[in-house]
Amino acid sequence: MLKRLEIAGFKSFAKKTSLDFSSSVTAIVGPNGSGKSNVAEAFRFALGEQSMKSMRGKRSEDLIWSGSNTSPRSNRASVAVVFDNRKKIFPKMEFDEVSIERAVFRDGASEYSVNGSKVRLRDVQELLASANIGDTGHHIISQGEADRILLSAPRERRAMLEDALGLRVFEFKKQEAEKKLEKTEENVKQVEALRREILPHIKFLSKQVEKLERAEELIKELTAAAREYFAIEELYIRSEKATSTTRLKDATERLATVSAELAPLQDRAAMDSEGMKRAEAVRNAERELDRALGEHATLSREIGRIEGALEGARKRADAAAQEPYVKVSREDLSALKSEVEAQTRIGDGSPEAIRAAFMAIKSALTAFFDRFAGGSERMAEEEREVYALEEERKNLVAREEELAAASEKARHALVRAREESAAHEETGRENQYRVLDMAEAKAREEATVAREEGRQRELAMLAEELERDRAEVMALAGTAALSYAPLSSLPEEERRVQEDRKRSMERLKIRVEEAGGTGEDVRAEYNDATEREQFLTRELEDLAKSAEGLRALISDLDEELGKTFAEGLAKVNASFTEFFAIMFGGGSARLILEEPEEPDEEDEEGVVREGKPGIEIAVNLPKKRVQALMQLSGGERALTSIALIFAMSQVNPPPFLILDETDAALDEANSRRYGDMIEGLAKKSQLVVITHNRETMSRAGILYGVTMGNDGISKLLSVKFEEAMMVAK
Repeated sequence: MLKRLEIAGFKSFAKKTSLDFSSSVTAIVGPNGSGKSNVAEAFRFALGEQSMKSMRGKRSEDLIWSGSNTSPRSNRASVAVVFDNRKKIFPKMEFDEVSIERAVFRDGASEYSVNGSKVRLRDVQELLASANIGDTGHHIISQGEADRILLSAPRERRAMLEDALGLRVFEFKKQEAEKKLEKTEENVKQVEALRREILPHIKFLSKQVEKLERAEELIKELTAAAREYFAIEELYIRSEKATSTTRLKDATERLATVSAELAPLQDRAAMDSEGMKRAEAVRNAERELDRALGEHATLSREIGRIEGALEGARKRADAAAQEPYVKVSREDLSALKSEVEAQTRIGDGSPEAIRAAFMAIKSALTAFFDRFAGGSERMAEEEREVYALEEERKNLVAREEELAAASEKARHALVRAREESAAHEETGRENQYRVLDMAEAKAREEATVAREEGRQRELAMLAEELERDRAEVMALAGTAALSYAPLSSLPEEERRVQEDRKRSMERLKIRVEEAGGTGEDVRAEYNDATEREQFLTRELEDLAKSAEGLRALISDLDEELGKTFAEGLAKVNASFTEFFAIMFGGGSARLILEEPEEPDEEDEEGVVREGKPGIEIAVNLPKKRVQALMQLSGGERALTSIALIFAMSQVNPPPFLILDETDAALDEANSRRYGDMIEGLAKKSQLVVITHNRETMSRAGILYGVTMGNDGISKLLSVKFEEAMMVAK
């Protein structure tokens, strides 16, 4: 129920003023211009009225105390309406007292608060709607607005009726559901857009993940191959290094021993200069014999070539002699040949003998050619060639004989040198054999040391290569590829088998690299994208369920609104006729639904929503044929308005009603009827009546008098009739 009204700086109430409403009917009286109607406007202001016209102002500043010669102007105006909530007229509020306050500032800003906490206007409206206090103002009828409901348009009249019937709560719920549905549908579009955007990316990433899965299989193969290869290679390098180290150590020790024994023997051999000289003589004799034999062989080949050429020349000469113009007989040639051969056998083969034979041959040939000077030029040319070749052959034969003699001489010299050297070496042969054996042993050990040192370098290179392989495999397959138990013994196999393992591992590394490696970032992105898509799918499902639920709620609310409105309209009509008959002494009145004034509307989804039909008022005055509102007089309209307002208030009573001089036009008889109806209404709602009517005043439990002095400030004087009557007695 209404508990009190607190006003500060609002219009003519410059100072903080409080009105107590502990009675079911409170009357506010005072002369015109005293500010008593400002009380009704204070209620409107506090409960969220947005129309400045309804509060008789043009701007927010008009609502704030403007100041006088005795009181400065205020910077803010505030009004608080306090309710007793012990009976839970505000079901959602857990407080026994609920205060709704509004303040306005000169800059136009406005603030709302509930129990001291700042809230929105919408919050205030929803809170009031829960107590059947709507924003159409059906519960506050100000001066001059008594017949407002009669003059309103049918749709506005329907809104007032819905407000009075308490349907505002359903409307708020419906509006909230529609807003939620609209927001849900927007969210659906956004989520669908996000899902459409992410699906191609997921498709791309899924292909990448497929490649990764293939890569993982390859990585598993690589890991297995690497573990086997590394385990064998590590043991191989370790065992080979140990073996080679032992061999190198043993060979180094043996080489040191042999070198120590060989050094003194080599020193003694180096001191034998005579033996060296004799050996050098043998080598010189051998070289000289080799040179002589080589020249002899070369000369023999040259003689063979000349003899071949000479044979060819002789044949050509014989052929020329057979020609008709040649006059030389075969017998002449044979004689010449015999003579030349006889001359070549003269002497002992010395140079002098050779030269003498050569001169004799030349003379014979000259005589021969002189004899046959008349022969053909062709025969002469062939014979000259034969002659030249024979001369060259004789010279070479002579040289060959010289070389044969020189070779024989060199052969004898070599024999003598060897005999002398052998005689000298016989005594030191045993020592030489020992030196040779020791030198061979040293060479063998040096070769062993070099071989093992090379093996050590080779094993070091293998170890470095193994570490590189381990690093490369770890980069591709992770540390798991390096987790394996060491081998205790090498497999019985050829080295090429391990080399095949290495090649297989290298091929797997290449395939893993081509497949993209591990790609955990891609997998993580795919998982995130998939989870996001699944989340969006679930969200779409949830949104669809939410939208379906909201549509069902809206449908239920529409159904409930329709049902409640129909029931309420019937009840209002019953009360309307009853109050109308009381006010007019008979007759009847009712509210009639008309056809929709506006065409059906189509929402964003293309769903056609039917327009609500407005409400017309039909009246039947006693003893008159009047049914149209426009035919009623001013007084009749006022009575009809009062009857309708009271009827609407009876069906779903609001916590309070404020009636601002709605009884001004009533005569004495109607004033009594009005007073009777007020007493009836006061049983269901608190009434605050602003009046000049004595009959109305008499029905009030508390009477507030409003006065205004020269300072323009409204002041209150309160009287409780019960207390006054007690004093009067």
